[in-house]
Amino acid sequence: MKHEVNLEKYQIHTDLAIDVLDRKSDLKGVKKEVNVYDNITVTDVCLDSINSLNKSKGNYITIEFDDITDSDNYNSVKKVVVTELKNILKKMKIKNNDKCLFIGLGNAASTPDSLGPKVKNNIIVTSHIYKLGTLDSNYRVVSAISPGVMGTTGIETHDIIESIVKKIKPDFVIVVDALASESIDRLNKTIQMTDTGIHPGSGIGNERREISFNSLNIPVLAIGVPTVASAAVIVSDTINYMYKHYEFNKEYIKNPKSKLTFNNINYLNKNITINKKDKEELFGIIGMLNENEIKSLMNEVLNPIGYNLMVTPKEIDFVIDRLSTLIGASLNETLHNINC
Repeated sequence: MKHEVNLEKYQIHTDLAIDVLDRKSDLKGVKKEVNVYDNITVTDVCLDSINSLNKSKGNYITIEFDDITDSDNYNSVKKVVVTELKNILKKMKIKNNDKCLFIGLGNAASTPDSLGPKVKNNIIVTSHIYKLGTLDSNYRVVSAISPGVMGTTGIETHDIIESIVKKIKPDFVIVVDALASESIDRLNKTIQMTDTGIHPGSGIGNERREISFNSLNIPVLAIGVPTVASAAVIVSDTINYMYKHYEFNKEYIKNPKSKLTFNNINYLNKNITINKKDKEELFGIIGMLNENEIKSLMNEVLNPIGYNLMVTPKEIDFVIDRLSTLIGASLNETLHNINC
């Protein structure tokens, strides 16, 4: 008998539109375009006001890459990020002389949540200089702040930002924050940009007031990178990897050439078809569930006992530094029309 999973009660938390897109067969109100540059995939999604993803109307650009730890990959990704930043700002009708307020969301004391504050430290701010005189025409007026988190300030993040917006009157806002994903493949390897704004903390079920055009009355560009995934996501993804590993090894063992190769082959890079009968033989009732049902089941099992932990990769310190440098440099090039 198939296990019945209550999807409404055990929602899977994710901030990425592409995560939701992956598990939807009905794409009502969704326009999607995918482009690949070397090993970098850019997915441009435009949502109507009524759409099957149940997300806000607007543009969602997702940039996926394998690695930015070496200079070649770093420069390739940065080039794509700058291009996509310019494209989305153009769609938002942001002019070259519009004043920008940069907001670095997150907790600087928590490494997985420190992306926003660290990007803020890499932003070239100019508003104070313009009060004294003028700069080269390539430099726009930019202010930047990291408002902290409600747990340390006691103040709703939106209220801090709203007060600053009313005082300094920027033409648009850019916010950067760490996100959560329902796919461990995307951790630290994905950058999402959207003109719909952001709900701080929503990816871990700790939702605050949205920071968007609707709440601030000026355009808001939100940029984020998934740095954490829940234990339920990790377990369910591992089960799926076990299917692929099993199917790959069945074919691998039968192939005489496999005796001449090493066993540590990345089977995820192979085109593998998972046999439904093998799934059921390996996992019984669980093997009869699809990916979404398995993730919901893991939430159902772990949430009541408090073990649905939020997990981040062990190399997060180094990767956050690289990502914050990359995003900061990309924003500087875009906002100020300079090379970084």
